Amino acid sequence: MKMIYDVEDKPKGGALIVFALQQMLAIMAATIAVPMIIGNGLTPAAAMFGAGVGTLVYVLFTRAKSPVFLGSSFAFLGSMASAFSGAATMNLGMLGLVIGSVGAGLVYVIIAAVIHKVGVGWIDRLMPPAVIGPTVAVIGLSLAGNAVGDLQNSDVVVLSHTNYAAIVCGLITLFVTILCSTYGKKMIRLIPFVIGILAGYASAALCTVIGKAADIDALKIVDFSIFKNTLLPDGHFGLKSIVSVPDMVFKHAVKGFSDFSGSYLVTVLVAFVPVAFVVFAEHVADHKNLSSVIERDLLRDPGLERTLLGDGIGSMAGAFFGGCPNTTYGESVGCVAITRNASVRTIITAALGAILFSFVTPFVAFIDSIPSCVMGGVCIALYGFIAVSGLKMLANVDLNKNRNLFTVSVILVSGIGGLALKFGKVEVTEVATALILGILTNLLLSGEKEDGESPE
Repeated sequence: MKMIYDVEDKPKGGALIVFALQQMLAIMAATIAVPMIIGNGLTPAAAMFGAGVGTLVYVLFTRAKSPVFLGSSFAFLGSMASAFSGAATMNLGMLGLVIGSVGAGLVYVIIAAVIHKVGVGWIDRLMPPAVIGPTVAVIGLSLAGNAVGDLQNSDVVVLSHTNYAAIVCGLITLFVTILCSTYGKKMIRLIPFVIGILAGYASAALCTVIGKAADIDALKIVDFSIFKNTLLPDGHFGLKSIVSVPDMVFKHAVKGFSDFSGSYLVTVLVAFVPVAFVVFAEHVADHKNLSSVIERDLLRDPGLERTLLGDGIGSMAGAFFGGCPNTTYGESVGCVAITRNASVRTIITAALGAILFSFVTPFVAFIDSIPSCVMGGVCIALYGFIAVSGLKMLANVDLNKNRNLFTVSVILVSGIGGLALKFGKVEVTEVATALILGILTNLLLSGEKEDGESPE
């Protein structure tokens, strides 16, 4: 896929800002969803700040050669919940998030050191296109249910029947994005998500106004009450209604040392460290996918050891500020693929924007108010592109060979079927499970002869 802006290219002025905003919108909903799910004092603004810092760390370690944004990782949701459930106080729970993220990040550092010594050739042998291709497809397809679920969600009221108004607003978002990406001229073609989200938001806002006026619950899609959070406690508008400092996790974590114990340390590390090995497998798949999009092998340049260091240490930084371990985002990769803008300068600007806007209360409120149906419409395209990019990796794979045929089949069915495994507090996601089964199948059939017959 020919990039309009390649990795080293530098979009100018206003164009760069709009491109960065598009990246932010693509990843922001998921990034702020993690702290909202966990609660316990975590805030979307701090998560935005942490994601921005984590992304800058990643760019630094990868020598500005890998165009992807880091956001809050859903893989660690169970681990994060364990940090709070095992804590006597909220401050200790915050400390647990930082310690757990450092432990998980150190796993990446150790693996990176091993790769630096032995190289990445073993990964190519262990994870050939017949393994990575369908795994990347599963990453996109496993999220399909989330996209469709969001498409039908109004955020304001829960109906006992399908909310067709929400679906229409989501489809408006999707089709405007598609039309801008396909037929748009110049700048419009490069920012289809910005235009699509704004069009979907406008239609949802119009439906909400009509719904409130006519008292029709099905039309109440946008939760405008979120903007009340920008007001001061006395209900008035003031400086803090515009600018406020995010409630950083490290401020609470420092206070948690008074309740810290050895048993709690073990509890946190057991919850976080094993998940890091699972996310490592997804890290490889994500970077293989991004490599196919930008037509550069990121596992060799800047090198898997550098992407791992950037992801691991970026995750530590993200948790230190926002409490949420970070990871490379498929939504960001999908945005690069659809817009054909692989400029790392865009990623850097988006990271700086996330840091800056985390202090701007109305912006945080606006992001929080974007209806699920609108983001669902965008994600149908984003997740679909991830799935298709994985299937494209199979173009040169000979599926007449049993080794390839069974490997691809096992990965697709187990991944799409949602085969996730749980061992105590450690959960192996469906993507990681599918990848592991695919690797085992590929190794099991490694003795197949060229003509497809089993060896004697």
